Amino acid sequence: MSALRVGVLAYPGCFASEVFGVPDLLTMATHVAGADGCGYEVSIVSPRRRVVASGGAALEVVPLREVDVLVVPGLELVPGLDVEARLAPLAPEVAAIRSCAAAGAVVVSICVGAFLLAEAGLLSRRRATTAWLLAGELARRCPDADVRPDRLVVTDTGVTTTAAFSAMYDFALDLIRRHSGAGVARATARVALLDDARSSQTPYVDPRLLPRPGNAFSHRVMRRLDQNLAARYDLAALAETFKVSTRTLLRRFAEETGQSPLEYLQAARVRRARHLLETTDRTVAGICAAVGYRDPGTFAALFARHTGRRPRDYRAAFRRAEGSS
Repeated sequence: MSALRVGVLAYPGCFASEVFGVPDLLTMATHVAGADGCGYEVSIVSPRRRVVASGGAALEVVPLREVDVLVVPGLELVPGLDVEARLAPLAPEVAAIRSCAAAGAVVVSICVGAFLLAEAGLLSRRRATTAWLLAGELARRCPDADVRPDRLVVTDTGVTTTAAFSAMYDFALDLIRRHSGAGVARATARVALLDDARSSQTPYVDPRLLPRPGNAFSHRVMRRLDQNLAARYDLAALAETFKVSTRTLLRRFAEETGQSPLEYLQAARVRRARHLLETTDRTVAGICAAVGYRDPGTFAALFARHTGRRPRDYRAAFRRAEGSS
């Protein structure tokens, strides 16, 4: 098999680490595979003569060329930022992405590089993912895309998108697996200290960083539920607290948040349980009771549905060492 031609699209303000992360791992894979392995021909390409990445790092680039895979790194985006204004100066890159896709290249975005793919029209009627923090914004900007905020890597008919930052390594390991074989990918992951078995970004989601939906009424209901996590859910009593009928409560809460009070309560209980699993030595059964569940099995199933891991597995992965913050 000939060397796989991989181009990384550098552009003003892109994350330099996301420019070099995939090439560096491919270099490791080449060494792991040895002389008989399939190589990678990697170039940092740009429609511009000079590129300065986020943080002021100047990047050496070459003109756009024919590649088998085009990797589009992410850039600095945060909730509330004017995405339109941030993407407007990148019209040359958007055109380059369209051109590479039209020429038959596989196009891959890292993290919020997915927003550039959306601008190029490549996410229309495709499944996609991006950083969980901005998945909602991507779905709003590209309503005909099927955004999967729980997924680490999504491939749909020649277009691949990844979750935030370190998910570039999940993509790179999958690329190595397909081009160089499972053994080379597995060995490369060991050399680089990477987890080659994870499949979801759900366990990493911190709901406190997400924009909180709703208005004054739903926020009062949320606060009431937050203050009584361990109490039995009683819709009638909750409605009486706010002097409305149960039907009105459900309707107004759903209109403002897109979910029911029970769904919010379950998510809040899981959020509290995650904190306790990360920061205390309390037993899973004790934590289960602390967030309002008598049956550990029911709680474990709910927890896994929200986080992708059973409580004990979650604690093993995310338990904070004593003295850490």
